[in-house]
Amino acid sequence: MGMVFAGLKIRNIHIHPAHILAPMAGITDTVFRRFIKRLGGCGLIMTEFVSSEGMIRPNFRTQRYLFYQQEERPITAQIFGADPGHLADAARQIEDLGFDIVDLNLGCPAKKVVKCGGSGLLRDLLLLETILKAIRAAVKIPFTIKLRSGWSDNEIVALQVARMAEESGVEALAVHPRTRLQGFSGKARWEIIQQVKLAVRIPVIGNGDVFKPEDALALQKQTGCDAVMIGRAAASNPWIFRQMAEFFAAGTYREPTDSDRYEMIRTYYSMLVAEEIPGAIGKMKQFASWFTHGVRNGTELRRQVQSAKETGEVIDRVDAFFASISPNPGKTEAAVAS
Repeated sequence: MGMVFAGLKIRNIHIHPAHILAPMAGITDTVFRRFIKRLGGCGLIMTEFVSSEGMIRPNFRTQRYLFYQQEERPITAQIFGADPGHLADAARQIEDLGFDIVDLNLGCPAKKVVKCGGSGLLRDLLLLETILKAIRAAVKIPFTIKLRSGWSDNEIVALQVARMAEESGVEALAVHPRTRLQGFSGKARWEIIQQVKLAVRIPVIGNGDVFKPEDALALQKQTGCDAVMIGRAAASNPWIFRQMAEFFAAGTYREPTDSDRYEMIRTYYSMLVAEEIPGAIGKMKQFASWFTHGVRNGTELRRQVQSAKETGEVIDRVDAFFASISPNPGKTEAAVAS
């Protein structure tokens, strides 16, 4: 199939393959990031977005968001905010903590984030330009941004922002071509990614509506983007990065077996317990909604997890569930051809 998303270089940072885990609040903590890396096929991971205001008043939550281990490299820390000085200070802290890249969030549609940054900055391009230049001047490490197409269908600003970013020294940008008002509804307008790619010389990362390897190939063919960023699909199918690598190399990819799903759920849950992650049982219940996609009788597994009272009980119930549906899981492995 050739060189589809084989690699990407953002200045001195080599990303192989050019498959990127999107930052997701409440999801992409250090355990999930390492879990994804160990499954294979993911070239760059990103932290949950961190408030610049929280960073200038250090607290336990902020420190937890910015904790990472060496096996996670290369790693990007994403910040959000609306005060140029505070964002510059936050970026300096990111650099001092040893992150490979600092990224500015211009995409989050959540109301509480929009009030102080996120996609709200797409409505104030003068302030945004000041912010981009302040962050660029503050750090020596590569600086990237992730943006939506605009605030609404009447305020599509992706091209303006992309050109401004390039002129301000931003070294790559990810485009999620939905508006803030769309949230995650409707269809991602990939033609906007294509327009941005044609308008700038820096790498452009495509994001939105990629749920399987075939979608990633279609995205690259339509837009010419340099890399693909996966968000929501990684929560329900954490093998998607490995599947893309397989698909682009051989034209086929493996679908997970019952054994794979069991191993995946048990491994993630065991990591939460072993590392004494605060609120581990809450994370287990949260991820049960995603990880059980594709599991036979997954509704029952979700019910079992949701009604558990302790982390050990959750793992016991996962063990018992998979033993009941497949005493000898994993004997067959399905392949999907192009």
